[in-house]
Amino acid sequence: MNHVIDAVSVWAIPVMIGLIPLVGWLRGVNIYEVFAEGASEGFHMAIRMIPFLVGILVALNVFQASGALAAVIGFLKGPLARVGVPAEVIPLMLVRPLSGGAALGITTGILQHYGPDSFVGRLASTLQGSTDTTFYVITLYFGSIAVKRTRYALTVALLGDLAGFIASVAVCHWLFG
Repeated sequence: MNHVIDAVSVWAIPVMIGLIPLVGWLRGVNIYEVFAEGASEGFHMAIRMIPFLVGILVALNVFQASGALAAVIGFLKGPLARVGVPAEVIPLMLVRPLSGGAALGITTGILQHYGPDSFVGRLASTLQGSTDTTFYVITLYFGSIAVKRTRYALTVALLGDLAGFIASVAVCHWLFG
């Protein structure tokens, strides 16, 4: 069974890369022209995203440099410790919805300091994989397509992050005690 999974893993992407242009060609699509048009649209979209990226990175750095992040961590440390959340992962829980790069940096620091097989390391890894960069995604994607009213998107996304945080803590305590 592992041989089948290994073969599929090795060949899935190359087959898709070959199959998509083949199907397009069989349907009479000018593949190069469509590819170039899509690449051009992608480039222009990336240029439109730059101001939103700069804005969220500046806001994150101000949040950290002002001491607000440290103040929030200090406030949350006691209540979260009572429900089994180590203080070391609180910065990750706060930064993950804002910036994937900063969250990955925090996770890397935790793994280097405590090790990947420690409870804190496993919890940090689980948190990293169970949540998303909510504010980054909403700012970037809604901003790049000029959506003004996001309705419930932020609330639902943050509830999803909260569910990911709670599930990560519960599962890690259940599996790794």
